[in-house]
Amino acid sequence: MSKARVAVVVDSTAYIPPALVTQYNIHVIPQILNWEGSSLRDDVDIKPDAFYSRLATAKEMPTTSQPSAGEFHEFFSKVAETAESIVAILISKSLSGTQASAQAAASMMEDYPIEIVDSQSAAMGLGYMALAAARAIENGADYKEAAEAARAIVSNMRVLFVVDTLEFLHRGGRIGGAQRLIGSMLSIKPILHLVDGKIEPLASVRTKKKAIAHLLNVAQEEMAGKSGVKTAVIHAAAAADAEKLHDQLGQILNPEETHIVELSPVVGAHVGPKALGVVYFAA
Repeated sequence: MSKARVAVVVDSTAYIPPALVTQYNIHVIPQILNWEGSSLRDDVDIKPDAFYSRLATAKEMPTTSQPSAGEFHEFFSKVAETAESIVAILISKSLSGTQASAQAAASMMEDYPIEIVDSQSAAMGLGYMALAAARAIENGADYKEAAEAARAIVSNMRVLFVVDTLEFLHRGGRIGGAQRLIGSMLSIKPILHLVDGKIEPLASVRTKKKAIAHLLNVAQEEMAGKSGVKTAVIHAAAAADAEKLHDQLGQILNPEETHIVELSPVVGAHVGPKALGVVYFAA
């Protein structure tokens, strides 16, 4: 069996729908959830339903970690058995040490060609970049050209989300510029977004309903008059709210591609249950 010219690698925060992972033969390396003495592979050893159910009554909160350089090296080596080169598109380096581990592993691969892309994003922001790379490969791109196809949409990608509380982000050290909202976190619904790969505050409102309306207004303003819009709705154990938001987002943006995805335990541990967000960009 002949090798693929290029393999796409992502970490488990990409949330690409399983059918598309299979279609494009995307390789997913799990992040790590550390909980009550166990190290669990994200979305492998623990799934979202089990995670959010357990989190509701947990006395000890989980922490997260990235795959080690050794684990990445093992993963890359296995992928290299089926592909002549690799493009790895990974969670923002401002949010995780994942890229540092991947870079260290790539340096161990001697002359094997690997290109690592900082998505400056997460969830389907990262996922759509990986899909852009995979679709470029399908059209004949090499691994460097596939990496450029992913990087080309970094500056256009928007990830906005609302959390029920800043407690989880604060405890996990991922709060970024939203730190200044901590003092009033019990009386607001913080609306956050990713800016240059970091979590920053966008707005604060009093209710979840107003927060969702604000998300939609921002998306509508930013995508007005643009074509080739692609969207996703992300959620943490909030499927009904996600379906409703997905319908609303579709009505105002009329996207050419759209998905609903649930946040895995590793990201859920940082944003907390009931987090809800939107991802969008114009290709």
